[in-house]
Amino acid sequence: MSLINTTFNRLFKRRLAAIDAFRKNPLAAQERQLLQNVAEASGAEFGRRYDFRSLRSIEAFQQRVPVHAYDDLHPYVERMMRGERGVLCADRVRWFAKSSGTTAEKSKFIPVPRCSLEACHFRGPKDVLALYLNRFPNSRILTGKALTLGGSHQVTSLGAGTRCGDLSAILIENAPRLAELLRVPDKAVALTPDFEEKIRRIAEQTLRQNVVQFAGVPSWNLVLMRYLLHHAGKQHLLELWPQLELFIHGGVSFTPYRDQFRAIIPSPHMRYMETYNASEGFFGIQDEPTDSGMLLMLDYRVFYEFIPMSTFGTPHPQLCTVADVKPGVNYAMLITTNGGLWRYLIGDTVEFTSLFPHKIKITGRTKHYLNVFGEELMVDNAENALRIACLATGASVREYTVAPVFMQGDEKGAHEWLIEFAQAPPALADFTAQLDKALCSVNSDYEAKRANNTTLNLPTVRSLPEGTFYRWMGSRGKLGGQNKVPRLYNTREYVEQLLRQP
Repeated sequence: MSLINTTFNRLFKRRLAAIDAFRKNPLAAQERQLLQNVAEASGAEFGRRYDFRSLRSIEAFQQRVPVHAYDDLHPYVERMMRGERGVLCADRVRWFAKSSGTTAEKSKFIPVPRCSLEACHFRGPKDVLALYLNRFPNSRILTGKALTLGGSHQVTSLGAGTRCGDLSAILIENAPRLAELLRVPDKAVALTPDFEEKIRRIAEQTLRQNVVQFAGVPSWNLVLMRYLLHHAGKQHLLELWPQLELFIHGGVSFTPYRDQFRAIIPSPHMRYMETYNASEGFFGIQDEPTDSGMLLMLDYRVFYEFIPMSTFGTPHPQLCTVADVKPGVNYAMLITTNGGLWRYLIGDTVEFTSLFPHKIKITGRTKHYLNVFGEELMVDNAENALRIACLATGASVREYTVAPVFMQGDEKGAHEWLIEFAQAPPALADFTAQLDKALCSVNSDYEAKRANNTTLNLPTVRSLPEGTFYRWMGSRGKLGGQNKVPRLYNTREYVEQLLRQP
């Protein structure tokens, strides 16, 4: 172990002990986070409205404070963006993370006060480093640079001393000096608004650097890495960066991209580490490389609640804390943060893969799933079925989206898959059959609807030309950053646009 690794491991010793503590006592850790958030916001307008000063327990908080969607909090946020302080939280909020995560495609503006940056957004990357070095004490990630591909939105002044940008822009603007020294590209390039210009400038800055790790959304990083390889005339990334050892990824499922990364990083020593990092907070870290579940970080001043999707949208949904959840159940996630998000429905669905420690995987979105015919197909089902079909046929998938084919007359319904293959299957009909079989194996509701073509016919799979999804996202102004290809949708809006894409 190098001297620098030894030094950092000593610095992280107390923090690792704290992580072990909440692994063993998750509810106690969560109650502390909630009561601290409530106490600090008791003087804010929202806290006065719900008499936070008298709240002493999780149960009282749940009984008094309603569940909120973004539209419920938006009037408060608008006032905060005009510079008003003491609204949702005690602090004056100067930064707002701009997110297009709503299905209506309207921008959301998430308050990011300094207290949230320190307790959550910056704490997450520190813990990633602590957990990684503890697991791999001989790592060389502290000897080189970390390449980060953030969003493409520059910081915008809103007036009254407030500003907005996507989360990565806010983190770059507020990052500690040490992080700036260890990262490439520099701030000016990182905040370049045009994605294609950004990757050209990243190539200029990084090809001669000793990059040992990189981070970001898998889909956009693939675009960047392929550009770098083409620009440098190389076959794989280890020819550029021989000491490359880690990709910290998040934002979308890694499953469709895993084989593509293995092709451009042909090393058995390359490691991949998933994080759950959203505009609203930093929530999870894959702390064991052989376990795909992410450790739910329970002491980041975020209090979590979970609604089983079987009761989601009903007049009286079931609400669970970490003490009540069960593995294998699909939950909608609610968060309460010190940044002013109170029982906020974030829009993600998760499933617990283990308890003590509490680990999760992201299964999809509360709005992005297919349930036109009662099949309740989630993104996680689709990803697993694609993986199985690809293994069976030798194919690999670059991008995809799925939409319903609605019933007409006596005709049954179906699902239509638009897929851009990195490696096309020898026979599309065989791939379709394997995909259908896999979907039946991972989703019993889909299987029931497919039995004897009761409700659903065999899926239709269309192979799209290379670059179709990239051009489509570009035509919508959604290249780079946290923009994501919508996977499952209950209308044909996106599919029809893609089919018209030149």
